[in-house]
Amino acid sequence: MMTAVKLSLEQVDHVADLARLALTDQERETFRLQLSAVLEYAERLRQLDTGDIPLTATVLPLENVMRNDEVRPSLPVEDVLANAPAVQDGCFRVPIVLPAPSEGVRDDG
Repeated sequence: MMTAVKLSLEQVDHVADLARLALTDQERETFRLQLSAVLEYAERLRQLDTGDIPLTATVLPLENVMRNDEVRPSLPVEDVLANAPAVQDGCFRVPIVLPAPSEGVRDDG
């Protein structure tokens, strides 16, 4: 028996936060219903008996599609950085994820 999957608005807010989306109350409710429907469908698929179906990585034939490298104009820097949360000297500014070399790496083990 399948139970309905219902996301809470808090769960939608969490997903929106991860995606850095600011949602209106109407969008929150719309996404709550849509994401709940997707999860309900995934639950239905999970219940299917697939024991007799061979494992497959892809249903399409694998082939490399190569093209010649061509120099093409790129986007203006201003357009590329327009939606960046932080910019410094014409580049994306991102949080530091590794310690500075002077801090070293602590070995607790």
